[in-house]
Amino acid sequence: MKPKLMAANWKMYKTRPEATATAKDFLRLTAQALPADRDVMVFPPFTALATVAEAFAGLKQFCVGAQNFHPVKEGAFTGEVSAAMIKEAGATAALAGHSERRHVFGESDELIGRKVAVGLEADLIMVLCIGETIAERRAGQVEEVLARQLAAGLSQADKAKALDKLAVAYEPVWAIGTGEVAGPREILDAHAFVRSRLTGFFGLDGAGVRILYGGSVKPDNAAEIIRLDNVDGVLVGGASLNGESFSRIALA
Repeated sequence: MKPKLMAANWKMYKTRPEATATAKDFLRLTAQALPADRDVMVFPPFTALATVAEAFAGLKQFCVGAQNFHPVKEGAFTGEVSAAMIKEAGATAALAGHSERRHVFGESDELIGRKVAVGLEADLIMVLCIGETIAERRAGQVEEVLARQLAAGLSQADKAKALDKLAVAYEPVWAIGTGEVAGPREILDAHAFVRSRLTGFFGLDGAGVRILYGGSVKPDNAAEIIRLDNVDGVLVGGASLNGESFSRIALA
């Protein structure tokens, strides 16, 4: 069984000095105390990838990921960065399909699937984010949405690479940054459904793909969440911006 994955998405926060200070503060509180069954992954902004990677250098359970990348190797794509570029900056992982990329920047299911496939080919750990809006939940479309996003996200991926390098993050859009948290039954149901889809796609090996929960995860609810069935870690937003706060989550 893979270790629990405790992931932090810093979004568009932190200059390089701020990122370095937060990473070092977090390490001071966790590096010696982190259980053997935990992995930590931090997604800083592009400008801080190298500085956080340097802070984590030599620490087996800690790694750095990029929040985004363009699926094309190179070209006239002003403002974009490639998988090779984020790897050169120190990233060994990347996000794809975060709700802000889907709903703020209009990324399609097809584009997200391309990013997953390209990232896996580049030997990156890919965290595929999926989740429904409050309107979709109220309309009884949770499973429909998750099935569509998951199928599209994996449609172009090499199965062998995905089994080794893929994680899925269930993030109900209505619970991201709102203070609202899906209840245990809502999390259990969604994660069980995602697990069934993963085993349908990968066979029995799909049981080994980590499924994370994301959505207003905080120090006071992290322990309860990660002990639920089919919850293999968390993807944390605002509560990860402070080293002390995220350390409490990572050690929960």
